[in-house]
Amino acid sequence: MYAIIGAGPMGLCTARHLKKQGIDFVGFELHSDVGGLWDIDNPHSTMYHSAHLISSKGTTEFSEFPMRANVAPYPHHSEMRRYFRDYAGHFRLYEHYQFDTRVVKLERLAQGWRLISERGGEQREWHFEGVLIANGTLHTPNLAQLPGDFQGELLHSSAYKRADIFADKRVLVLGCGNSACDIAVDAVHRAASVDLSVRRGYYFLPKFILGKPTDTFGGAIRLPRRLKQTIDGLLVRALVGKPSQYGLPDPDYRLYESHPVMNSLVLHHIGHGDIRPRGDIHAVSGHCVTFANGEQAEYDLILMATGYRLDYPFIARSELNWPEDAGAPQLYLNVFHPEHDDLFMLGMVEASGLGWQGRDEQAELVALYIRQLQAGSRAAQALRQTIRAQACQRLDGGYQYLQLERMAYYVHKDSYRRRIAEHSAALRRELAGDVTPATQGA
Repeated sequence: MYAIIGAGPMGLCTARHLKKQGIDFVGFELHSDVGGLWDIDNPHSTMYHSAHLISSKGTTEFSEFPMRANVAPYPHHSEMRRYFRDYAGHFRLYEHYQFDTRVVKLERLAQGWRLISERGGEQREWHFEGVLIANGTLHTPNLAQLPGDFQGELLHSSAYKRADIFADKRVLVLGCGNSACDIAVDAVHRAASVDLSVRRGYYFLPKFILGKPTDTFGGAIRLPRRLKQTIDGLLVRALVGKPSQYGLPDPDYRLYESHPVMNSLVLHHIGHGDIRPRGDIHAVSGHCVTFANGEQAEYDLILMATGYRLDYPFIARSELNWPEDAGAPQLYLNVFHPEHDDLFMLGMVEASGLGWQGRDEQAELVALYIRQLQAGSRAAQALRQTIRAQACQRLDGGYQYLQLERMAYYVHKDSYRRRIAEHSAALRRELAGDVTPATQGA
């Protein structure tokens, strides 16, 4: 019996594949329903009311369970919640979950795991053969330390829900990722003023090109990495210009070496004077903020859109092969522990264009591996040797990703999916009887 922690999209597709392979499991979910952060009614959700998917539905959906035809190309979060509930209902996953249940502790035993869960103030002890962690990466705020004492309202984007909070206030948004830009655009319509504090350069992409979602272009013709970066970079410049033309810093790295911002509206509002770009913060005193260039301004509210940090409070960091100086656990394919075959990390992966289908393929590989390990197959033993030997290998496709904590588990989509597909194909061949199991001899 295995445990799955989480009933967000990653936990659900993991449950789907364990069920397909006939592997018994129990799922644990903190909320009363599925969907994870996509359920805004989940008290633990970091979703806000105006949020939409930043990748298009066609490149994001599970291939075996397409989104409804009447869903917009970039669905609202409410559509995503319905999608995941429909998915769980269609594949009969609800019956496998313990809802309103917190995983308090995971402890390794001589064989298997001891899991302590809590529901309604009562704790229960479970014993599992293995554990699959799929509780997401966007739930614990990465709080920035301000250089001084701010006496106005301070808020992290994880707590932001509605633009009402900006009414008639002087607002400073820290950061320039997708959430920061979305929220700054929200604030424009309610705030007295909106400034955006940006420390480094970003690439900004429009959501549509020629009436089609931007992420549906490209891929038909494979280009060498450097040529693709050059051509796509020129296209982006032709469509939206250089960030410095809007008063923002230009990136000092090539396209795709950090996650781009899928938002051209923020540039629109900067160009109209609705949002004022600012640099890094040098000092804070009372309501006054001094920026690195010496400029000063007064604010009533500072919203920190400074991202999230990986956090698995129910398990010791050492169990995850996570050195103190590493931004993320050191696992093969961001999934497989180099020493143990009973602990798997699902969904701790980011890649431009990976979508839920790429994560579904990850879950399928894990389910196939568990089943073939149980059967003692040669393919599973071969994969085990690869995991041991290549645990720290990063499938970056040759891209020089920025050395940021949020990029520590970033991979190159095509390289990653190709490696996943190779391993899954080998396991499926043996499952079909094309390869002689190790238990049967040569």
